[in-house]
Amino acid sequence: MSTCKNCNSELNGNYCSNCGHPAKLKRIDLNYIKNEIGNLFYLEKGFLYTIKEIVIRPEKSIKEFISESRYRLVKPITFLLLTSLIYTLINYYFHIGDEYANEIIGDDAGEIKVYKWIEGNFGYLYLFMGFFVAFCIKVFFKKYGYNYFEILILFCFLTGIEMLINSLFAIIEGITETRLAYIASLIGFLYKVWATGRFFENKPISYLKSFGASTLGLLLFFIVTTIIVTIVLLIMQG
Repeated sequence: MSTCKNCNSELNGNYCSNCGHPAKLKRIDLNYIKNEIGNLFYLEKGFLYTIKEIVIRPEKSIKEFISESRYRLVKPITFLLLTSLIYTLINYYFHIGDEYANEIIGDDAGEIKVYKWIEGNFGYLYLFMGFFVAFCIKVFFKKYGYNYFEILILFCFLTGIEMLINSLFAIIEGITETRLAYIASLIGFLYKVWATGRFFENKPISYLKSFGASTLGLLLFFIVTTIIVTIVLLIMQG
């Protein structure tokens, strides 16, 4: 009697009755590669569908993900990391980030490893930012009953769209050589404020609270990040 290669249970058919693992794996071929790519981006109804839903009706689609169905949209952290990867690749291709980094940090920014790491890991950086912004949103919108992690999900979805906005403007900037990064950042920020306001309640006060929570969260993030980067640089220089 053969055993399952996954859980070592006895096999009595083409699939393991315990874990569902196939008794014999199919060989890796072109169809396997196509399926893997399709599963990664969910091109038929996933990645592109998620973008459309969160841009057009962020309040409804994200609420449905939180409380009703989690199969229609790409998982939020995966969505954020994928969109950040897209932005990072575009940024590297057009070499846009170096010029802005030099303006903010100085001409030696490209030689500092910590900034190189930040430049290539926007997804993780934005996820770290989310901890602060989600906390502030939780405080400002406490009466709506969403817990901290549900708000963090909201942040990941909206920030993924923000990264795509940055990506679009980066492509335009790379082609036209027109400075657009600051405009893209402003549009991305305003989109998140608008979408967060709609998520809770479509009223002026909701948008004002969204703006305040987002601004305060960013401020806390920059303070903590500056302290961490300063410590890292001091250790590297010492």
